[in-house]
Amino acid sequence: MPLVIGLTGGIASGKSTVANMLRDKNIPIVDADIVAREVVEIGTDTYKELVKEFGTEILNDDKTLNRPKLGSIIFQDETKRQKLNNIMHPSIRTSMKEKTQKFLEDGHEVVVMDIPLLFESKLTHLVDKTLLVYVTEATQLKRLMERNDLSEKEATDRIRSQMPLTEKVKLSHAVIDNNGSVTKTEQQLNQILKEWQIKV
Repeated sequence: MPLVIGLTGGIASGKSTVANMLRDKNIPIVDADIVAREVVEIGTDTYKELVKEFGTEILNDDKTLNRPKLGSIIFQDETKRQKLNNIMHPSIRTSMKEKTQKFLEDGHEVVVMDIPLLFESKLTHLVDKTLLVYVTEATQLKRLMERNDLSEKEATDRIRSQMPLTEKVKLSHAVIDNNGSVTKTEQQLNQILKEWQIKV
């Protein structure tokens, strides 16, 4: 039976680290962030809708989407964030389903859908199992400030715009505690794959 795993976490929780570990085990990953970039390339329907909704100030000089600009508009405004989601999510969902289906048709037994907002966007119906990468809020804040060179307030705003990781723990089939070393994280991942009877 093919298995589709939904990998999720919070901003700066180390989800990409775990995704890379899965890649190293030759498990294909369908990455929502990459798909989100593909669906807004110049000329796509999604791109046109965004420009119509938010205006040309969200574009760079070369007409590509200026993601930080769009991000700063929506982080402050719940209504605009909702509008963005209503435009982006359907096309991302469709593309991810198609890519996952293709991997399964190609004979892969396991496919991972890497979806940061798996629970917030109510996308759990797309996957069979959910795997959460968890860190404490203090770790999350520290890593995000260092990684993105943000002030404490900017980092906190971004973390607060997502569902708390403690809430996500209750919704997940399995949880990797990523507060420790990379080795510890990988040991936990291997244990979960074994429990789920995934041969790597």
